Amino acid sequence: MRKNIRRAISILVVVIAAALIWGYRHATDLEVARVTEDVNVIYGFGGNVGVLKTDRGAVVVDTMTFRAQGARILELAEKYGGGPVQAVVNTHYHRDHTHGNPAFPKGTPIVATEKTLAYLKQLDAGYWTGDAAGTLPNQTFRNEHELKVADKTIRLIHPGRGHTDGDLVVLFVEDRVLHTGDLYFNGRYPNIDLEAGGSIREWVATIDRVLELDFDRVIPGHGPVTDREGLRAFQTFMRELAEVGAQAVHNGWSLDDTEREAKLSADAGYEVMSIPFVMKLDRAFVVRRAWEEATGNVERIAVPGQEPERAPIPTEMGLPKEMEVPR
Repeated sequence: MRKNIRRAISILVVVIAAALIWGYRHATDLEVARVTEDVNVIYGFGGNVGVLKTDRGAVVVDTMTFRAQGARILELAEKYGGGPVQAVVNTHYHRDHTHGNPAFPKGTPIVATEKTLAYLKQLDAGYWTGDAAGTLPNQTFRNEHELKVADKTIRLIHPGRGHTDGDLVVLFVEDRVLHTGDLYFNGRYPNIDLEAGGSIREWVATIDRVLELDFDRVIPGHGPVTDREGLRAFQTFMRELAEVGAQAVHNGWSLDDTEREAKLSADAGYEVMSIPFVMKLDRAFVVRRAWEEATGNVERIAVPGQEPERAPIPTEMGLPKEMEVPR
């Protein structure tokens, strides 16, 4: 009996070790794709990473999910970005866009919005200890910030609420490339972090403000690189989703009613993103989030020192009459 138990334990240890090795190799097996002559995107397990080449070195947007990925991203950025990394940008606080930060050299400029830094400190404090604390964002802004690195201009803009209330987009000005972070999921159901100030109702207007920028190519937070029309198609889906929430309020629907009655068509061909036992981003998830926001079934995270952005004034149908434009 004991011999069988020992054998079973040995087999379990081998299986776990093999799984860990496979997971490590899978996580660090990253794919680089060219967007323009000086901009590349890195795909992998986590958010898409943008790398801008300058005459002085690389600018990196987001760092994926694990420190080991961050180390590999650092190598690739130096290879494709013209030299040492000059700056890192975190588009928002979620771990699949920030947890690679600790692999970057201490003292690297790391830029994010004020709210992103506040959420990292409050909601993810356990990760940002020891040497990792030195790779929290060290340059923050509220609405807009500009970086000038050698021959390149990088505009960072918080266009409004959507995925969270602290997201930024990155415009590589000379290259006419926009990195949206998770304000855009291309061909995938989006994560909607209502607790951190995200808003389906305001997401459409936020994309309107993004579309006012001067760009041709778009690196989304997840999914393949696309263009302005791809972003517009996603906006159409978010508009449909906002209308589902409005109809739920107008008709007094329960969540079950809303899931049954929801009419969505712009999500044809969308992929489901899931991690077993952790999360599943599918149609049921986004419909539930639309119902929760429209009916007020959300508990916002209170962030010390950070005022929540003004919510739109609801109409009878639950859609906003006006939206605040960041200045």
